Amino acid sequence: MAKVAITGAAGNVGREALRAFENTEHEVTAITHREHDDIDSVVLDVTDAEAFSEALSGHDVLVHLAANPSPTADWDGVFETNIDGTHNAYEAAVENGLDRVVFSSSNHAVHQYNVSDADDPESMTDRVRTVRPDDPTLPDSFYGVSKVSGEALGQLYAARHDIDVVNLRIGWLLTPDDLREKDADSGVDSQFLHAMWLSPADCRRVVRAATTASLEGDGLGDTGGEAVTAHGVSANDGRYLSLTETRHAIGYRPRDNSAVELDE
Repeated sequence: MAKVAITGAAGNVGREALRAFENTEHEVTAITHREHDDIDSVVLDVTDAEAFSEALSGHDVLVHLAANPSPTADWDGVFETNIDGTHNAYEAAVENGLDRVVFSSSNHAVHQYNVSDADDPESMTDRVRTVRPDDPTLPDSFYGVSKVSGEALGQLYAARHDIDVVNLRIGWLLTPDDLREKDADSGVDSQFLHAMWLSPADCRRVVRAATTASLEGDGLGDTGGEAVTAHGVSANDGRYLSLTETRHAIGYRPRDNSAVELDE
């Protein structure tokens, strides 16, 4: 049994992360930025390093989801929460001797490979390039840059400390009904939507896998842990984020597919 803390627990991904551990042996602490009537949580701002460290006392794993999630945010909009807040997450994890941090990265950390409109980070070219977890990062926005920074912090802390890290590049979490609604919206790039869809059930599967899977390898440095990059999308026909390495690294087995869902 592991004691798991989840920041950003009131967000869309955060709520699925909480559901991922229902009816399991794991004990979960929800951390939110403000109080919510339907979530029993520790309330703090991740930019408050002292409060963050206190909240992680006694935990084994941190699933760090708290962030400004807007791919169109400006630099000031992502710096404090996404970059400084992630630094605080790793400092707090080391101070409390956690075994693992699962960092909520994003497809936007590498989407510049396939973006079609420089002003629209949710656009996608017809000349699609497959992206694997070990390809160089190539962000499409300041939001993407903040996620690249978080991935780099994870690699640094894994190399310097006895802590495992999973950089989880999360796709576009939507219910099947919301997927169909977005697909009918002329303002949405349907190719990007189809490629990046992450179903709620697959979201739960990938978060649970990233949190609990054994990470095997030689480690990073003499005292370092493992650092793994994983792709969190469903098994979509049109995806370009490779899932082969993620299946091997954390045992994630997605079951949903945007092409199948939209055919129904």
